Amino acid sequence: MSFLNKTINKFAIKYAHSKMQKALTNNLNIDITNQNIAKIPNPNKSYMLYTHIPFCHIFCPYCSFHKFQYNKESCKNYFKNLREELKQTKEAGYDFNSLYVGGGTTLIDEDELIKTLELAKKLFSIQDISCETDPNHIQPENLAKFRGLIDRISVGVQSFDDEILKKVARFEKFGSQKDLINKLEKAINILPVLSLDLIFNFPFQTKDNLLTDIKIAKDLNPQQITLYPLMKSNLTKDAIAKSLGISNIDNEYEFYKIIREEFKDYNSNNAWAFSKEKSNLADEYVGSNSDYVGVGSGAFSFLDGRLLINAFNLDDYEEKIKSNKSPVIATCDFKDSEKIKYIFLTKLFDGEINIKDFNLQNKVDLKKTMFLELNLLRLANAIYEENGFIRPTEFGRYICVVLMKDFYTGMDKVRAIFKNDAKIKSRKKLYVMSEEI
Repeated sequence: MSFLNKTINKFAIKYAHSKMQKALTNNLNIDITNQNIAKIPNPNKSYMLYTHIPFCHIFCPYCSFHKFQYNKESCKNYFKNLREELKQTKEAGYDFNSLYVGGGTTLIDEDELIKTLELAKKLFSIQDISCETDPNHIQPENLAKFRGLIDRISVGVQSFDDEILKKVARFEKFGSQKDLINKLEKAINILPVLSLDLIFNFPFQTKDNLLTDIKIAKDLNPQQITLYPLMKSNLTKDAIAKSLGISNIDNEYEFYKIIREEFKDYNSNNAWAFSKEKSNLADEYVGSNSDYVGVGSGAFSFLDGRLLINAFNLDDYEEKIKSNKSPVIATCDFKDSEKIKYIFLTKLFDGEINIKDFNLQNKVDLKKTMFLELNLLRLANAIYEENGFIRPTEFGRYICVVLMKDFYTGMDKVRAIFKNDAKIKSRKKLYVMSEEI
């Protein structure tokens, strides 16, 4: 690569990062509300259903998602409320073809999850279900219970390196490299698709560490392998620094190029997910559907350019569901121009944009609306147009990774507003209960 191309690439990466940060800072204006804000479907749109399970046995330092320490009774009660919200969503007039279950640890109570998935399939026209889990919930006998329910199971392995696993508090909980390989060997092929999920660009992770992780993952031969960049936000950066240290060298782009080369014979389901066979199952629900409905504590919905945020505190969530009120506690409205940029990013991240379909679905002229952005992306050799489609180049795929990573970490700004309040209220309740006992 020439010096000029390297300079342009560096500028493009820095520019993409700064633009996303600025967009999130300027547009994530959260309006906390006491109004009963209903989620109303648009009959001309299709939606994906997202369901959140906010319980974990152990908290990983790099994870900023909404979660609580697992308690059997609290979890069982939560699932009961969750199923009630599903019924209310049906009554509101929604239907869904796809369901994505995230967390937290979604398989933390298999029996309750089975009841919930069965209800969802009964209520809606769901054709496929994707679910996340950790390596402690992939025993063959447990996964077998989900045949006919879960189509894609995403297993958060994160790394096979024992030293990294120790630093992120996963070694004792989930096992060594040898233990993880043994668990995965038994789990693969029980459900239609198993995605083995890894994180790259840990501080002080070497090229050899990365190549070893990739080799082990490929040798296991799961249906999909996903490699996410380490995501740092204000909620996680201190915990990451404490457990993993701080490195002055950022290998993210160099490591991503290695990843693309190692998976050149695989299908790219999106910018960071690879499979032996082309899959239509959702790897990132925000990419697969620009409009989606979130149910559960702390779940986000994105409807017609409006972000709707469910109650984080479990007691607040329960009170709203039992009284048949909307669980929405806050909203954020985006300008039309920002909504179009967001949808453009998610589609480009998934691999391509059909210009004609994009214009029809969003009632815009993409080339006029994003004239400046499209020309900058072309100048940086990040996109190209072919037969009515806009597609990312190899460098453009990395730009998508940068933007999607910044989008996810930027959403921590939203979580931060409600996270402490939810945790404080929960701790108060536990304290009162212990005093009564």
